[in-house]
Amino acid sequence: MAPAYNFQIIENCLKCQHREDHLFCNLSNSALIALQKIKATSVYPKGALLFIEGQAPRGVYILCTGRAKLSTTSAAGKSIILRIAEPGEVLGLSSAVSDAPYEASVETLEPTQANFISRSDFLNFLKEHADIGIRVAQQLTHNCKCAYDEIRSLGLSNSVPEKIAKLLLHWSEHPLNFPKKKPNEIAIRVTLTQEEIAQFAGTSRETVSRVLSEFKRKGWLNIKGATWCITNKPALERLVTT
Repeated sequence: MAPAYNFQIIENCLKCQHREDHLFCNLSNSALIALQKIKATSVYPKGALLFIEGQAPRGVYILCTGRAKLSTTSAAGKSIILRIAEPGEVLGLSSAVSDAPYEASVETLEPTQANFISRSDFLNFLKEHADIGIRVAQQLTHNCKCAYDEIRSLGLSNSVPEKIAKLLLHWSEHPLNFPKKKPNEIAIRVTLTQEEIAQFAGTSRETVSRVLSEFKRKGWLNIKGATWCITNKPALERLVTT
């Protein structure tokens, strides 16, 4: 199929060049053939809701390309972002397995391809391919670790600058190939708005704006649209460890 949204739509999992890089996609050929029969492939624009917190679990989504944010909202309307899902992750997994309502809302952060599998088909798939169980366990373990990391960040960080520094350092683990950056800079792609970063850090958008301005003033960060360059990583690391 012709490219859309600047990426190639992958309709056949067996021909996906990235399957070995993704936890749940690196399956045996027999499992992939079975998966191919029960999945429905769709492409979503930025800002599309895949499912909503509290909704009955219709099934799971496997991210092929793009990223999505998982968020939860209090009764008072305050939202917090739990984590960012990357390609290869299965969304709605714990709810589909336990038949419990989705525990978070999932919204795409950029144009995204995802494969949807209904809950009944997914459970039958697990029963027929016992080796998939380890993949499910690994994905659930990953989700749990992300939750622990988020609690640790929110609960043990002393200040908002420290929380934002931790976010930047975490994102720097997956640097962007940006030819215009200087040799000592680390380029990262940030598609989150300042409001969304505030939801990550448990603070207000205004506070995030002040902290980012301070980082830029000190020469720690350079922002060019969605491309951010960390210009002084040791300074951010010192902020986190103090």
